[in-house]
Amino acid sequence: MSDMDSLFLRIIEREIPADIVRETDRIIAIRDINPQAPTHVLVIPKQVYRNAAELAAADPQLLAELFTTAGEIAESEGISESGYRLLFNTNADAGQTIFHVHLHLLGGEWLGGMTGGEIKG
Repeated sequence: MSDMDSLFLRIIEREIPADIVRETDRIIAIRDINPQAPTHVLVIPKQVYRNAAELAAADPQLLAELFTTAGEIAESEGISESGYRLLFNTNADAGQTIFHVHLHLLGGEWLGGMTGGEIKG
């Protein structure tokens, strides 16, 4: 596992500081250090899965928990009514740079269409 791959594990273990928004026994949610929108939170399972497809196959309940947690955070951040985007980057061609699955929660402004922008992570 490379340093980039273990970044989230190091955050989970409190070896690297992060702005933690929410945490359960199975999930941690942190503010992105390079936000692409006024609200940009990463919802991360503590168990390592390489990408969303691997997580869905191995633990669909945990995948559902990521979405539920993202919705709760959107509500607490005050963006649930105006709208928000949930995004997985799956593998390198999609822009995934950290191969520990994580769900991007973005909102707080008009996010535009689905093309033309790039959200890495």
